[in-house]
Amino acid sequence: MRCPFCGAQDTRVIDSRLSQEGDQVRRRRECGECRERFTTYEAPELNLPRVVKSNGNREPFREEKLRAGMLRALEKRPVGSDRIEAAIDRIKKRLMSKGDREVPSRLIGENVMQELSSLDHVAYVRFASVYRSFQDVNEFREVIEDLERRPDTEQAEAHEGSFETKTGQ
Repeated sequence: MRCPFCGAQDTRVIDSRLSQEGDQVRRRRECGECRERFTTYEAPELNLPRVVKSNGNREPFREEKLRAGMLRALEKRPVGSDRIEAAIDRIKKRLMSKGDREVPSRLIGENVMQELSSLDHVAYVRFASVYRSFQDVNEFREVIEDLERRPDTEQAEAHEGSFETKTGQ
């Protein structure tokens, strides 16, 4: 590992620990030349499938793009960042578990909608309106009616651990 202070190649590991989540190794290092200390993090590199867009173009999966779309839908909604990150992780795990080298962008969009429906119904409707290119108010109505038709158990699971719902809504 190159020293970020002097650029020397000679650095040694002083201490290694697992991160709190257990998915990274934190290493404390010291430069053999300038004696400065710094921290590095080691994490597994996961190969996510390539995304096949609706026009046939292929591009690498970009987590930042997934996160940005979800955050845009969840803007000003009472959903904690830990729940959002957990939803993003579930989407990535589903994509990797399929074992495919390529996945259609439609599949990613459907996964996002599934996660948003359990995080926040308003965010779900926002995302669905863009993702499905709603043309009029009737399409909004259909999605909202679909949410209202869900069995009580499914709605209870969707709200579990999120925020308190107001009675009558």
